[in-house]
Amino acid sequence: MLLEKFQMLDRIDGFNPERSLLTASATVPKHSPVFEGHFPGHALMPGVLLLETMAQASGYLLMALDGFARMPFFANVKAANFRAFVLPGDELAIEAERDHAGSGFAVMSAQIRRGGQRVCDAQMTFRLVPFPAAALENHVRAEGQRLGFFGPAQAR
Repeated sequence: MLLEKFQMLDRIDGFNPERSLLTASATVPKHSPVFEGHFPGHALMPGVLLLETMAQASGYLLMALDGFARMPFFANVKAANFRAFVLPGDELAIEAERDHAGSGFAVMSAQIRRGGQRVCDAQMTFRLVPFPAAALENHVRAEGQRLGFFGPAQAR
């Protein structure tokens, strides 16, 4: 995880296209400029960044299901629940699942666990559109490769 660059996932642990399910892992950094203000003397992972972590896992699931042909853009969050504090150094397990897809939109459910306990979950909607810029597509594919989606020969 590199919070200040919005690099929320460290690796993809599993991708099950039949179940429309993705699992990923991330370690909250022990030190980040984010923690200087959230909160001084009591560092906590911001809820909005936990939501972003779930959104990125959901987005990569959608791209993998679609052969990385379209870019998912976060359109809506219907419900988000934050059940426990997430601290610097915590090891997180992220799961994303597609609930419904159609008409260029997808509804996703995602959750984050720490030590087997759910710390947050959300239901989100994404809009799927062609990549609006080659630079964005190249960046997303490079991140997909970093996360372990495909080898160098399959990255393009």
